[in-house]
Amino acid sequence: MTAPRRTPPQLTLACLALAGVSYALMQSLVAPALPVIQADLHASARGASWIFTAYLLSASIATPLIGRLGDIHGKQRVLVWVMVLLFAGTLLSALASSIVPMILGRIVQGVAGGMFPLAFAIIRDEFPRERVPGSIGFLSALLGIGGGLGIVLSGAIADNLSYHWLFWLPLAPIALAGVGVALVVPESPVRAHARINWLAAALLSTGLALLLYDLSNAVEWGWGSARTLGLAALALLALAAWVRVEQRARMPLVDMRMMRRRGVWTANLAAALLGSGMYSGFVLIPQFAETPLRDGFGFGASVTGAGLLMLPMTATMLLTGAAAGRLELRFGSRLALLAGTIATAASYLLLTVAHGTRAEFVLAGLLMGAGIGLAFAALPNLIVEAVPPEQTGVATGINTIARTIGGAFGTQIAGTVIAASVAVAGGAPHERGFTQAFAIITALLALGALATLAIPRRGGGGRELALEPAAA
Repeated sequence: MTAPRRTPPQLTLACLALAGVSYALMQSLVAPALPVIQADLHASARGASWIFTAYLLSASIATPLIGRLGDIHGKQRVLVWVMVLLFAGTLLSALASSIVPMILGRIVQGVAGGMFPLAFAIIRDEFPRERVPGSIGFLSALLGIGGGLGIVLSGAIADNLSYHWLFWLPLAPIALAGVGVALVVPESPVRAHARINWLAAALLSTGLALLLYDLSNAVEWGWGSARTLGLAALALLALAAWVRVEQRARMPLVDMRMMRRRGVWTANLAAALLGSGMYSGFVLIPQFAETPLRDGFGFGASVTGAGLLMLPMTATMLLTGAAAGRLELRFGSRLALLAGTIATAASYLLLTVAHGTRAEFVLAGLLMGAGIGLAFAALPNLIVEAVPPEQTGVATGINTIARTIGGAFGTQIAGTVIAASVAVAGGAPHERGFTQAFAIITALLALGALATLAIPRRGGGGRELALEPAAA
């Protein structure tokens, strides 16, 4: 009997990449257009902020759970349903004419954050060993590429079309990606013989939701306020209870022995610190560019102009992400992550000392894009190297959440510094606030480089991945 014909890896990767870009676009496409959406929906500033916050919370809660469901029930099967949810949520937001359905649509979209751990696990299970690092690296880099591209496109769409088109336009690639996943992507034979620990899932979801909600409001409430500190304490209590439940469970949602591995916790710490750099760039650079010239700095750019200033960063993310696989095979994922983190830190250091011209931002963007593209490509490979195949989905899901939490922390720290400069300057941000924000993110990324140095060394030159052979 002849073995069933396998889908060519190139075709599988193309379908997974289209799905990944579709999700990553929705992550950032809305953020620059929030003032337009707020005005058209006649919503309060608080209500409009929930359009972004609800998506972030939903993605954070769903990602590790979706990854584990894929480990247990089949990655391709769960990924098909994730694409259905992404399409449904985007359609609901496109049709929304008031704030409530818009937020509901964003919550449903956020569930699709689980597609990345599912895609990483499919690649690990299905691809030839020599193609795994490059394919995972490229797919991971798409998370940053899509985020940057969303900011570039958002202004042009919001300035020339209604906010509805921020959702109508992505529907076609989402639908195409969903059909491709259903018809082309093979189902992995690797399954975890377990069931979902729903108590652990509830505690993890509660802890993550409280923590991210707290970080999202820290600037408004004040870092030292009773509300901020109390909510942080509740989040930590929920997460501590989650760890306790997992340690006692016969079938844990997340194996704490896996999380204690040096190769796992160091990669998660590095991911959080790197996330602070990427997400802060998505906020700080457009905000600086749109600052009116009358304030003595900034470029007075439109939303479209600020987005175009992000184009060099997005382009180098794409180029570096595409080449990351070959670089990792030659030098190893640890060195690739270190180089990427240092390059990203260098971009913020440049902005700290020189931010008076567009050329300086373009140069910083080129450095930032190359660094993030290289580092994001390396992170999931480091996790894959450190965990068994049946835990790939949940482990890479936790790593993705680490980036999100780091991003929320970094952007809120930067926002606090800029808000303080507004109070000093009397009504408008002061240039010193941006300088201090750039310097703080530089320091966080320097800590990320130190965390990378703590990741265990592995053999380079293509010997780094201790993977099982691909399914025949």
